[in-house]
Amino acid sequence: MNDNEASPVRLGTATPGGGFPAYGAAFAAAVNAVDPGLAVTPQHTKGSAENVPLLIAGALDIALVAGETAVAALGGPSPLTVVAAMYATPGLFAVRADAPWLSLADLRGQRIAWGARGSGFIVLARQMTAGLGLDMERDFAPVFLDHAGDGPAMVLDGSVAALWGGGAGWPGFTAIAAEGARFIAPDPGERVRILTAEPGLRAMELPADSYSGQSTPIASVGTWSYVLARPDLPEALGHRLAAALHEAGPDLAARLPQGRETTLANTLAAAPSPETLHPGVRRYLREIGLGS
Repeated sequence: MNDNEASPVRLGTATPGGGFPAYGAAFAAAVNAVDPGLAVTPQHTKGSAENVPLLIAGALDIALVAGETAVAALGGPSPLTVVAAMYATPGLFAVRADAPWLSLADLRGQRIAWGARGSGFIVLARQMTAGLGLDMERDFAPVFLDHAGDGPAMVLDGSVAALWGGGAGWPGFTAIAAEGARFIAPDPGERVRILTAEPGLRAMELPADSYSGQSTPIASVGTWSYVLARPDLPEALGHRLAAALHEAGPDLAARLPQGRETTLANTLAAAPSPETLHPGVRRYLREIGLGS
């Protein structure tokens, strides 16, 4: 493929109102501004769980996939590959600022909006609760959403106690924080238990001022989310995407706070292994002195 050849790219995101569609829109706008011939076009999907089979089937070219869903897909029978590490996602609960709940233990038995069923947040929630010997459906009153954007209103009107989500600049948390929010994460002892039981998770911290009224960092556990490619994405197209994304980095960061974390250095560090990187991305990393 000629480097200047038009090559429309189909990008799978998730249900409207969540973090993946917001990221996908910013990613497409920033990359297309650098290389219009790529014509990255975001498409709503049911989220990580649907994006993987759509990639394998060739119905998408690249897609946003979270955490363990991504890691499993990188080692599957039709392995996907990493185009970019998106951002780290420390898992948190958001409650109203006037709510009585102060800890994860306080939330047991309460109605929790865990997210859309296909979302990577559901996988993270299962890992987090399992690490504590809990079941997210048995030990809480679970609410699964048709659309990620439905969650904030449910917290604000009191129909659920909390919304589960994570990461900086997530639209659901932004909406609650605008009306007054408090965030709940596993305490230090709980984090040790979770990380011991779930080695695929990592200790992570939500930076201060990620949301209105959140003046201090919040320690939690979480995973990275990735932009993954279909198994047969041409090497030249992966190289072209990596080059465009590298040049578009400042623009992506300006469009979306968590876009600051989408760097080639983070991609190299967050990929489970160099072999899981798309061949075109590996070639571009070598060209700029980051890969071997």
